[in-house]
Amino acid sequence: QVQLVESGGGLVQSGGSLRLSCAHSGIDLWYYNMGWFRQAPGKQRELVGSITPDNIPTYADSVQGRFTISRNNAKNTLYLQMNSLKPEDTAVYYCNAKHRSLGTEHWGQGTQVTVSS
Repeated sequence: QVQLVESGGGLVQSGGSLRLSCAHSGIDLWYYNMGWFRQAPGKQRELVGSITPDNIPTYADSVQGRFTISRNNAKNTLYLQMNSLKPEDTAVYYCNAKHRSLGTEHWGQGTQVTVSS
């Protein structure tokens, strides 16, 4: 059974940093892209960034240069390092695993990130 559990959210001032973690189990890592999405109140869920099994990341334009995705396969953990945070980064952040061939997706429960101005 696939499980994704996010942690590391919280309240931070504008310009600050946070690191989110996603502990996962039940995933054959070589078949899944991992990613982070976020959803702000009243808005659709949007992709923040993703990373392939061979560690090639992609990012949304809005976070490029500020956020970094990484994965530690030995620890079954996905990370999102967020620097230079802005109030518009405030959202619930979700960890995602998507099978590269089948398209099957799994989601974590989300972690709240709030950036104060």
